Amino acid sequence: MLTGSHRLRIQHKVWLHAGSRFALGDGGVRLLRAIGTTGSVRAAADHVGWSYRHTLAYLVNAERAFGYRLVQRERGGHERGGARLTPEARAFLARYTRFRQRLQREIQHLYRRQFQRET
Repeated sequence: MLTGSHRLRIQHKVWLHAGSRFALGDGGVRLLRAIGTTGSVRAAADHVGWSYRHTLAYLVNAERAFGYRLVQRERGGHERGGARLTPEARAFLARYTRFRQRLQREIQHLYRRQFQRET
């Protein structure tokens, strides 16, 4: 049983930094996944609820922190433009997904050990 009168659950967020520079958070991961799905930076920005300007600045900052391109962008508007994840970004997302799944399991395990007691 969990302590207290209400059933509690744990939530967490992850932020990646390169030195003192913010690199990427959970929102950025959602953005990259949306770019991979939609093939459009603008559509991905709409999907995650960010402005297009904020999205572009976020991507530039993340790419500087990572030291490589995450998104290959082609200008051209609706008919000729587009965006796709670089192979490095796809590999990162695969590793990050595995990391987050394991982190979630470990955090849940630790939480149960610390906050549940035998009945």
